[in-house]
Amino acid sequence: MTIWTHSWSTGVAAFFASLVEFVEALTIVLAVGTVRGWRSALMGAGSALALQLAIVLALGPALTRIPIHMVQLAFGTLLLLFGMRWLRKAILRYAGAIPLHDEAATFEKETQSLRLLGKHAAGWDAVAIGTAFKITMLEGLEVIFIVIAFGAGGPCLLIPASVGAVAALLLVIALGLVIHKPLSAVPENTLKFVVGILISAFSAFWVGEGLGLAWPGNDWSILGLTLGFMVFGLVAIPICKACLSARNLPATKVTS
Repeated sequence: MTIWTHSWSTGVAAFFASLVEFVEALTIVLAVGTVRGWRSALMGAGSALALQLAIVLALGPALTRIPIHMVQLAFGTLLLLFGMRWLRKAILRYAGAIPLHDEAATFEKETQSLRLLGKHAAGWDAVAIGTAFKITMLEGLEVIFIVIAFGAGGPCLLIPASVGAVAALLLVIALGLVIHKPLSAVPENTLKFVVGILISAFSAFWVGEGLGLAWPGNDWSILGLTLGFMVFGLVAIPICKACLSARNLPATKVTS
């Protein structure tokens, strides 16, 4: 029961964390396809995904050769820093200290930049391929890190983490094919707040295990950590707003 609970929760956390990254990549790929042509855009994105798959297949089995406590401590620490960064930025966004992320604005900005480059010659478009490859590779590498870090929590967790990431990828691809528009309706900032909480909770748990800490309730401690980080975030938002008001700083507008 404990293993099953740990596995599905890991898959769900990996799904939402990967969803955020893939949504951001889709916005740029859609802009490239709209302005420069879909063949080159899909070529660049597909090449990046193929390379990332090779990386996962190469690095995944290697984790089993490293002592589990070392993997938990190393990847748990990195993932904790990663998750706290997301949580911090989400708190600052909701407090109005930094702009909210807007996929529609990002799409418009990218399309304008691509149009300034002029029309491309017949055949493969190096600019389109390079742009789509770069954004897919950049966001995809973060997904790979997330999957490997979640998989570091135990010998049976790499598969549910991978399944969660693949499910997020397939969902984003399907939505992109259907609507052909940026997924601005997706509450990305809320997702980042939730994902920041989940990543911070899981990674704190694994760092503790890597240090030999006996968590009360074993894996159920993750739920307590999740609630703790959630309370911290919800309390921090009004505090940050109050600090901005005290300094007479205006809240930022929604931008990209």
